[in-house]
Amino acid sequence: MIFEDTDFKEIDKIVAANTERLRKFNYEATSEEARRELLTQITLQPINEDTVVRPPFNTDFGRHIFLGAGVFVNSDCVFVDLGGIYLDDGALIGPKVSLLSVNHVKDSNHRRDLIPKAVHIKRHAWVGAGAIVLPGVTVGENAIVGAGSVVTKDVAANTVVVGNPAKPVHRISDET
Repeated sequence: MIFEDTDFKEIDKIVAANTERLRKFNYEATSEEARRELLTQITLQPINEDTVVRPPFNTDFGRHIFLGAGVFVNSDCVFVDLGGIYLDDGALIGPKVSLLSVNHVKDSNHRRDLIPKAVHIKRHAWVGAGAIVLPGVTVGENAIVGAGSVVTKDVAANTVVVGNPAKPVHRISDET
């Protein structure tokens, strides 16, 4: 995505409108119903009644966030969603988690240009407090990302990863 493109001007308009919606979400909305309505306006997607996003919450574009049923997003999360953020049914996101779906090009002459790549958190996966998930990463079904981890590569289903960069440390079975 080239910085000089007219797309950036349109994105800036949407971000500006969402800034006001996020202010209301974070500081004025006093019920889950009111927050769901504001999230619907931000994402342009209906939000399930059993999906909860706790304030404060921050996103930039908003329109590329897709939340499944029974998703829980704890407080102080940041979603940079221009490349797409998908949270499948039952996904759990701990407090202070950052899901980042864009990166900048390495060439310093074009550093403001963006490379969007979706982040996908699959069914019943759990991303622990303070973790950072980088662009293009998929966290598999039932996987667990340990608190404070930096996830740079896909996480296999039923796997626990921890660290910076996140590495597998445990395989989850039905018995554990």
